[in-house]
Amino acid sequence: MNQAALLNKFRREALTTASPAQLLTMLYDRLLLDLDRAVVAIEAGDTPGANEQLGHAQQIVHELRCSLDVGAWDGAPQLLDVYNYLYAELVTANVRRDAGKVSACRALVAPLRDAWHQAAATPGTGVSSTTAVG
Repeated sequence: MNQAALLNKFRREALTTASPAQLLTMLYDRLLLDLDRAVVAIEAGDTPGANEQLGHAQQIVHELRCSLDVGAWDGAPQLLDVYNYLYAELVTANVRRDAGKVSACRALVAPLRDAWHQAAATPGTGVSSTTAVG
């Protein structure tokens, strides 16, 4: 097996064995990566690359919206509002090729990502349950 095949196998196994909290943090990590790559692509004039990265970011936000249990905790409806806002902004940024909008979305996502990572690493927070996804 070559290195690329081994890496793909590792990634598949990591996804299938990850807890809900780990999956959530992985989604946030990838969302930030997509946003960073989208800014670079927009600034380089790479429309197909920007579209690919922003499309993937939109898919992640959509997954976060769909998996969020709004009845699980008091802040969930507000988080859903944030996801809806992010999705709309990412669509607009993609249509307009607006790196500033993408950067603003990243600035909104980064603290959420950090908070979910911290919660996932804190024993007894209940974040490892499926109700914490999203």
